[in-house]
Amino acid sequence: MPGWLVGVGRCVDLTVQVLRAAVTPPYSYGAELVEEFRFAVKRAWLAMMITAFAFAFGPAGVQGAGFLELFGALDRLGGLYSIFIVREFAPLVVAIIVAGVVGTAVCADLGARKVREELDALNVLGVETVRSIVVPRFLVIVLIGPLFLIFGIIAGTAGAAVVVIQNHTALGPFMAGFWDHANTVELLGAYVKTAIFGVVIASVSCYKGLSVSGGPEGVGRAVNQTVVISFLLIGAVDYLYGQLLLASVPALSEIR
Repeated sequence: MPGWLVGVGRCVDLTVQVLRAAVTPPYSYGAELVEEFRFAVKRAWLAMMITAFAFAFGPAGVQGAGFLELFGALDRLGGLYSIFIVREFAPLVVAIIVAGVVGTAVCADLGARKVREELDALNVLGVETVRSIVVPRFLVIVLIGPLFLIFGIIAGTAGAAVVVIQNHTALGPFMAGFWDHANTVELLGAYVKTAIFGVVIASVSCYKGLSVSGGPEGVGRAVNQTVVISFLLIGAVDYLYGQLLLASVPALSEIR
């Protein structure tokens, strides 16, 4: 059996163990969850806001405004941004930042504990390492995405507003178009996508951290592999989920 397939199976098995431990008592990981959540928010929130603003201002804003200006249709920018930000940019930016900042930190933390044999020592003492160590870090990655999503949308909208002002256009028509095209299904779809991203990133980060070997160099390799694999899976999930969402809700494909 190919080694990568064995790795996928072990990663899925670890995910099942973590989810089972998270929903069954005793819930002894509360304090660790709060501490890790505070650490993750402190590390990632500024990078996420800046990246969301930059993505909305640059690729979508500058180029999209330039194209619409050729037809004198800058008032349509609000409707386009309702799709760009909520459906694509905000979930993707959140996933990239969570994977690159929080996921790598979790992988490095678990990997360092693994090479120092701390996890083995805890097991010998009768401590459930999955429940006490892995579950809070897994849940932090999953929960921080939906929290960041709303701030990503706000930062993206701010980037769009700068584009509108830069093109000497009134903000009123832009905001009217944005809210006319916004809908609950789009927002719920973005939240579900972000949660799926979180589960994927958490699974890869925790598995790579727990399977480290080779000392400090092995930890570095595991962190690099976490980033690469997470980004590849984010792209794959984004494509598959997008196709499934549009097929399930054809109204999202209609021009409004």
